[in-house]
Amino acid sequence: MPLTATAVRQALSKAKAYKLSDSHGLFLLVNPNGAKYWRYKYRYGGKEKTLALGVFPEVSLKDARVAHQEARAKLDKGLDPGEERRIEKLTRNLAAADSFEAVALEWFDRVMPDKSESYRVRTRRILEKDLFPVLGQRPVGAIKPPEMLAALRRIEARGANDIAHRAKQTAGQIFRYAVVTGRAERDPSADLKGALAPRNKKHHAAITDPSEVGRLMVAIDAFTGTPIVKTALQLSALLFQRPGEIRAMEWIEINWEQTRWEIPAEKMKMRTPHIVPLCRQSLELLEELHLLTGRGRYVFPSARGASRCISENTVRIALRSMGYDKETMTAHGFRAMARTILDEVLSCRVDWIEHQLAHAVKDANGRAYNRTAHLEGRAKMMQQWADYLDQLRGQAVVGNVINIRKA
Repeated sequence: MPLTATAVRQALSKAKAYKLSDSHGLFLLVNPNGAKYWRYKYRYGGKEKTLALGVFPEVSLKDARVAHQEARAKLDKGLDPGEERRIEKLTRNLAAADSFEAVALEWFDRVMPDKSESYRVRTRRILEKDLFPVLGQRPVGAIKPPEMLAALRRIEARGANDIAHRAKQTAGQIFRYAVVTGRAERDPSADLKGALAPRNKKHHAAITDPSEVGRLMVAIDAFTGTPIVKTALQLSALLFQRPGEIRAMEWIEINWEQTRWEIPAEKMKMRTPHIVPLCRQSLELLEELHLLTGRGRYVFPSARGASRCISENTVRIALRSMGYDKETMTAHGFRAMARTILDEVLSCRVDWIEHQLAHAVKDANGRAYNRTAHLEGRAKMMQQWADYLDQLRGQAVVGNVINIRKA
């Protein structure tokens, strides 16, 4: 007699597992712990087999009968429903392994470990926020240019043109990885050249007027925060390296004998070792701070623990507390400040300036300069820059005194 929904629901567990038959091999297996499983017993190739059809109550009697009829239909066609189930599951797993998200995560794990932390975080955010929700479950080899463009258009729609371009670049790297690993035929993002709106050109705010630079230096001298943050501000101006390189400076990188800061390749944006000559003023600041933080790893340890350096927002927040908003001066702006004045006011060699900024600089034969290129000349330039900042600071102090007397 066929089962009823009530009989299935009211079936009680016993000391041993038992079966409640429905029809044509479909039955409910009731275990001693009360769990109820739908099973289909059938014969294929002369052998008795059992196919799992789900668990009650997630799978109702009605649903179990539907699954049972589908399995019987396969059996009538000469197919083993159990083997067909195994193949379908394997196919789904293979499809999941070849999805855009699966390939992207595999690419990320292989390519990103040696990249900077900020780049890894930014790339992961683009994947999880912008690409995975739209393309994540799609087979990577089936994605076509219009589908890729639609995903990028969603980013553009919120006004994030620069992010859209970065997402396209990231997706292109993933597709090319899929090609070389045999999971895609080509990179569909390559067909989207010129399809996106232009990038939003954004320059880091910087003070480049010498008189205003002098006032900035006076403001830094008057900063009432911690000695660690104050020194980070002072060295940002003197050394004009990238904010991430400044805050992650380590004592082991300071070559006291040769008076220079030796930054290893893994910390640099261009993945090339970089040498920063240390002027007299920067050495004095480092010597003073060494008394405070010299026993630890970082020159500028975090207030939350010496095992990590100050955060990327520390110098920015310090500038805001001094009255410099984001439209006037940024932590990255110290680089533009030095680049402009060294060239336009102090008339230093442009290639020396660019090399000191750790930009890609090539010689007359098109070869990139090595890290010690023009080191002596750059050391003189760095001292000239520090002395000029002292001069501007002095002029600003005198100007303030004169203004006070006039008032």
